[in-house]
Amino acid sequence: MKFLGVIPARYESTRLPRKPLKDICGHTMIEWVYKRAMKSNLDRVVVATDSQEVFDVVKDFGGDVIMTDTNHLNGTSRIAEVCDKITDYDVVINIQGDEPLIEADMINSLIEVFKQENDLKMATLKHKLNKKEDIENPNFVKVITDKKDYAIYFSRSVIPYPRNENLDIYFKHVGIYGYKREFVLEYSKLESTPLENSESLEQLRVLENGYRIKVLETPYEIIGVDTAEELERVRKYILEKGIKI
Repeated sequence: MKFLGVIPARYESTRLPRKPLKDICGHTMIEWVYKRAMKSNLDRVVVATDSQEVFDVVKDFGGDVIMTDTNHLNGTSRIAEVCDKITDYDVVINIQGDEPLIEADMINSLIEVFKQENDLKMATLKHKLNKKEDIENPNFVKVITDKKDYAIYFSRSVIPYPRNENLDIYFKHVGIYGYKREFVLEYSKLESTPLENSESLEQLRVLENGYRIKVLETPYEIIGVDTAEELERVRKYILEKGIKI
């Protein structure tokens, strides 16, 4: 099997304009994501962007980049366009372009599960939640799974409902996905669904159409960057920990 990593990098962002090009300790955010993803066992990593400026920046640091349409409504649609153009890979890993501290082991765990389960269509990650305020935070998407680690539901609400409080059963969804290439193309053509629209969670479209999503636990907690405050938090964390690109 051959594995392709795709990093969607949309130029416009309501809360943080020009997000992929924000400086983080001397390197752009997109360079951090790309070079950390390159440490994984992926056969190829490519940035998918709608911006000539992002395209040029990636080329300048020696990265692999492809220009995509400006009209995509989400990252999955952009990845489907890449899958139409790059056809010689079996599995695609969707790596978020705003997670500069992505760990190679997170990507590798998804690669391994596809090697082990030939009929798998889609997989993602979860991370243990330990604080009540995080569990109740609607910005933290929660996920519950069955005994075989397949998703039952994703929600911004507290799931399961804490009738009998037990903090050991709460997990945050980590937004990195693996898909079979054919499934990306199929998934991107599905119409939006009621639960997806209610929660504003695209992955619910998969469950509502009867497909299954494998959910693996990871020990890593990723700091995503959606706001200027989160950007500053990442910069501070990198400096304190002495992290290199």
